Amino acid sequence: QVQLVEFGGGLVQPGGSLRLACVASGITFSTYTVDWYRQVLGKRREYIARISTVGFPNYKDFVKGRFTISRDNAKNTAYLQMDSLKPEDTAVYYCNAWKSSDNYWGRGTQVTVSS
Repeated sequence: QVQLVEFGGGLVQPGGSLRLACVASGITFSTYTVDWYRQVLGKRREYIARISTVGFPNYKDFVKGRFTISRDNAKNTAYLQMDSLKPEDTAVYYCNAWKSSDNYWGRGTQVTVSS
């Protein structure tokens, strides 16, 4: 059974940091591209960042310089390091592992940035 589980969400003050983890099971993780998305209640889910199977990152402009995506294939885990967090980063964060024939999502983890 394929499962993606996100960890690391929580409440943080503006300017603070969080590190999200996406742990995969039931797939050959190293063969999947991993994306991070986020969604605010009532709005569309939006793409944040991607890491390829060989570790090349890609970021949306609004997180460049603040967020860092990485992966550890030996641990079947992808990470999203989030620094300099802003209140507008508050959302549910999801990971998505995909390749041409497969597409899997986690259930998300809530990130709240507030003083």
